[in-house]
Amino acid sequence: MGSSVIRAVDGISVSVEPGEFVALLGQSGSGKSTLLNLMAGLDRPTSGAVLVEGRDLAKLSSEELARYRRNDVGMVFQAFHLIPSMTIAENIELPMRFAEVDRAEREQRVREALERVGLGHRREHRPSELSGGEQQRVSIARALVNRPSLLLADEPTGNLDSRTGEDILGLIRDLSVAMQMTVVMVTHERALAERFAQRLIFLADGKVTSSTTVNLSGQRAPSLGGSTPAAPNMSGSEEARA
Repeated sequence: MGSSVIRAVDGISVSVEPGEFVALLGQSGSGKSTLLNLMAGLDRPTSGAVLVEGRDLAKLSSEELARYRRNDVGMVFQAFHLIPSMTIAENIELPMRFAEVDRAEREQRVREALERVGLGHRREHRPSELSGGEQQRVSIARALVNRPSLLLADEPTGNLDSRTGEDILGLIRDLSVAMQMTVVMVTHERALAERFAQRLIFLADGKVTSSTTVNLSGQRAPSLGGSTPAAPNMSGSEEARA
């Protein structure tokens, strides 16, 4: 059998400002999720660099990437990926166990995270007892409990009805401002992206085709006390052989 090279991301150059809410749009196979995985340190580029706060993710070891994902990045997915046998509070607490956060502080952070997403009364419920929108709120709380400076969201409204999807994106936008957090979101829903994101980046065939600034009246997350949210800056390519 012959082989061919598929460039999932082909010579892309993208910068995201600290505190910015950016949406990546494009058809399936355009490279959106691959670009998000590169920012998360889940994939490595074949060439080029992925810079976050001066660090080139392409040059970090597996252990350094694990620490980066644990401490600096929160991720929200289309599928909620909650553990069904655990309570909501236990699901949210899990990332802090990996980060070796003290038990007393874990309890406080769980309580704060649940209040932030409006589910303080649901802490002892299990995922199957919650609606789809509530489960996504739990996944957002879990993504934020280690206080990341960068939130990556891959189709966070894909399994939700339109009204619930609006509520979830409104929550993400409000939290990004309150927590001084950079957000990069993959979505197919341009109408929602235009309402909640500050910039839209369009991809096709692994390339950026255009970038549009929107929502100019929205608040940009401030930088306080010399602390700057993580903001990815990447250029390069990733190849997949088939």
